[in-house]
Parts: sequence; structure tokens; C-alpha cells
Amino acid sequence: MIPIELVKLHLRVDGDDEDDLIRLYYEAAVSDCAAYLNRPLYQDDAEAAAAAKVGKADGVVLNSSICNAILLTVGYLYSTREDGAVGLPRAARRLLEPYRNLPGV
Repeated sequence: MIPIELVKLHLRVDGDDEDDLIRLYYEAAVSDCAAYLNRPLYQDDAEAAAAAKVGKADGVVLNSSICNAILLTVGYLYSTREDGAVGLPRAARRLLEPYRNLPGV
């Protein structure tokens, strides 16, 4: 969804020695953000439309706020490699909040 080059630029990482590790953090960040939103993430409108055709219209298309939340989460995972505070970084939660699906609300 977000090119690895942009993720590495955010992390200020040169070279490709840590690409596999960064990809793992990125995948975890996307998963964590989608779980917090309680809805699937779609790359673009076409992907969202295809999902809607099969009855999955509750997702959200990636936008700058969601991408920034993912990048902030990758940065947190990259810099905090041991067990620490749980959950998404506070700034990431703030960026995601307007798109969050809260059942029953």
C-alpha cells in the first residue's frame, strides 16, 4: 500500500539491509491500524468498489491521515524493539479516530 521507499524515508533508513524487518513492521502496522478502525483498508476506490460488489462495503480507502498513522506506527515499532506500551501510538490513534467504525454507536 505504501511503497517501502517511502517507509524507509520516514524511518530515515538508507540501504536495504533492514528491508525484511521494515516490511514486517509495516505489515504489523497496517494490521494494527485496520484492527483499530474495525474495518478493512483499501488501496483505492477501485479496490473498495470490488469489495462492495461482494458485500464488503464497510472498508475505508487509504488517505493521507491513515497513511501517516501507518507510518507513525511503523516508526514506533522500529524504534521500540522490546515490549513496551501497548497499542497504537497516540498520534496514530488521533489520525485514525475520524474513520473508526464503532459498532452500536
